[in-house]
Amino acid sequence: MALDADLIVDRRRLRRKLTFWRVIAVGVIVLAIAGLALASSKRIGLAGVSPYIARVTIQGLIRGDRDRVEALDRLAKSSLARAVIVHIDSPGGTTAGSEQLYDSLSRIREKKPLVIVVDSLAASGGYITALAGDHIVAQQTSLVGSIGVLFQFPNFSDLLDKIGVKVEAVKSSPLKAAPSGFEPTSAEAKAALDSIIKDSYAWFKGLVQDRRHMNDAELQAVDDGRVFTGHQAVGLKLIDELGDERAAIAWLGKEKDVDTKLPVRDYALQGRFSDLPFLHAAVSATLNAVGLTALEHRIEGWGTVAEVERFNLDGLLALWHPAGAN
Repeated sequence: MALDADLIVDRRRLRRKLTFWRVIAVGVIVLAIAGLALASSKRIGLAGVSPYIARVTIQGLIRGDRDRVEALDRLAKSSLARAVIVHIDSPGGTTAGSEQLYDSLSRIREKKPLVIVVDSLAASGGYITALAGDHIVAQQTSLVGSIGVLFQFPNFSDLLDKIGVKVEAVKSSPLKAAPSGFEPTSAEAKAALDSIIKDSYAWFKGLVQDRRHMNDAELQAVDDGRVFTGHQAVGLKLIDELGDERAAIAWLGKEKDVDTKLPVRDYALQGRFSDLPFLHAAVSATLNAVGLTALEHRIEGWGTVAEVERFNLDGLLALWHPAGAN
């Protein structure tokens, strides 16, 4: 019996040691992969050392992003990237974030050809982004436009009255912290918001008119907040051509004398783990290999951040949000 007890104790010790070294091995592998990923994101991933056409992808909600600005500035300085193709699939986002992205892409345009390809949607802030390009290509059924600015805020004052709750505040002036969701919005507060909206809307329209070379009548035909199909947008001068990435490459060759045989390579804008699917896959495979599948399920939770991101937009919005959409 004593011998059996000793064997059991030894097995438990070996099992604990094995688990310990498994965890250490996973940590070393994850750190090594992360180091490679971060180092590569400062360049352009696995872009190589030969000339190429860079492909940048803008998807989802657009917000201010310093990492993205720095990545695009590095791309502007790259001597290997002969041209840039920007794919857009976005309903927009914050007005300031969209302006920041437009400015970053404009700095690239000043140094090398930049063409925009609208995949499914380039609305509001997504269309502001598209205006940075020398040439805009969209498919017939893509949606573009939604020229306008939005400021939304909830008002709970009626609900609070019904349940008998009153929120009191001491303010330095009547328009401080206005609008508030806890009281009806005053006429003065609405007028102040209206002036902000009109100022930003005028900036947006001026950008469209300048970049798309429209006269006043042409601008008035598209500035009411609607989206248009790619087919409609050609005639309205919102885009230049119907097509996809192949049309963009052909235009680069014809108008900008870019070698159309150059490889098109994806250019990573982010270095965060959540933006590196290949890193996620590598870590998951490693965890499976060493028998720690429980940790893999925790990694799957990383994607839940994107689900709540759209509820955290502050300030003025250049965002297309069709009625009834979730």
